[in-house]
Amino acid sequence: MTTIEDLSAEQYVCLTTFRKNGTAVPTPVWAAADGDALVVWTQAESGKVKRIRGNPGVVVAACDMRGNTRGEQVEGRARELSAGETERVRRLIVKKYGLTARALILGSRLRRGRDGTVAIRIAPAG
Repeated sequence: MTTIEDLSAEQYVCLTTFRKNGTAVPTPVWAAADGDALVVWTQAESGKVKRIRGNPGVVVAACDMRGNTRGEQVEGRARELSAGETERVRRLIVKKYGLTARALILGSRLRRGRDGTVAIRIAPAG
């Protein structure tokens, strides 16, 4: 049985969020471990963030960079983190993904500023 903790070791995780009408929207993301949860760093006004604000129920699974899932899906509850927590998540992402993440974060800061991104914490459902 796959757990959230197992998924933290994956290079990519498919984060599936749900529209108001129930339609699933899968998105491949980088994710890092944060205790018994996963954390994701993304654009503050992205579709996935808006959908999580409306419905915190998500499904996560291991995937490749194109979002092709493999293995079991795990149900979770997602929530947006504060600015201070987002900064901590940036450090976790850099620790896991190295120089590539550092360059991506720098580029994002130049384009969107520090407040243009947020972190999402995904805990096991139930």
